[in-house]
Amino acid sequence: MKILMVFTSHDVLGKTGRKTGFWLEEGAAPYFVFRDAGVSLTLASPKGGQPPVDPKSDLPENQTPAMTRFKQDPQAQKDFANTFFLKDMRSEGFDAVFYPGGHGPMWDLVDNPDSIALIESFYNSGKPVAAVCHAPAVLHRVAYKGEPIVKGKRVTGFTNTEEEEVQLTHVVPFLVEDELRRLGGIFKKVPNWQSFAITDGRLITGQNPASSTAGAQHLLKLLSETTSATRASSAA
Repeated sequence: MKILMVFTSHDVLGKTGRKTGFWLEEGAAPYFVFRDAGVSLTLASPKGGQPPVDPKSDLPENQTPAMTRFKQDPQAQKDFANTFFLKDMRSEGFDAVFYPGGHGPMWDLVDNPDSIALIESFYNSGKPVAAVCHAPAVLHRVAYKGEPIVKGKRVTGFTNTEEEEVQLTHVVPFLVEDELRRLGGIFKKVPNWQSFAITDGRLITGQNPASSTAGAQHLLKLLSETTSATRASSAA
């Protein structure tokens, strides 16, 4: 099984001058969920190399077991430091794609033509697409059969009230929850900061950093079910 993880390369929080990037938990936790399951992983980003880590995600109060493990794992650190160029990635050769969040993707992935084409290629070829926290925003220009990919789908992502709590409502280009609703997504959510992930067909979304493990587990479950179904039909 092969999964592509796509990270942001953007490190400036709008016009604030503050740093951003990907949220460390959202990269580390899924990485280990996948690696522990024996998945072959490829990491990519628009600029390649080391994607920027949001410094807030590494504050003492935000530490998680996956982050602690990451800091003690040379192989993980090497993989993150050497991401491939997004423009060189193709859906062929992979079983699914997973987008970690953080605020960074709101600037360099949401309108990125390479990312849009890649997601459409995965989805059109019957492969799952997963995104967590702010990363569901990367779906906002992705189409399937001429309609927004999220239209009529149960989806989640970083909520308006979570954005209010981190006081970035007026900094981000748009609000993830509002945009997914505008596109016809059936937006679901739980109270702020609780773990919540949804699978609807081949689309998997997670609400916030706490949902990154669940989002990765949902993707593995879907891939396992798809593999089993394929084997069953081949044997019939």
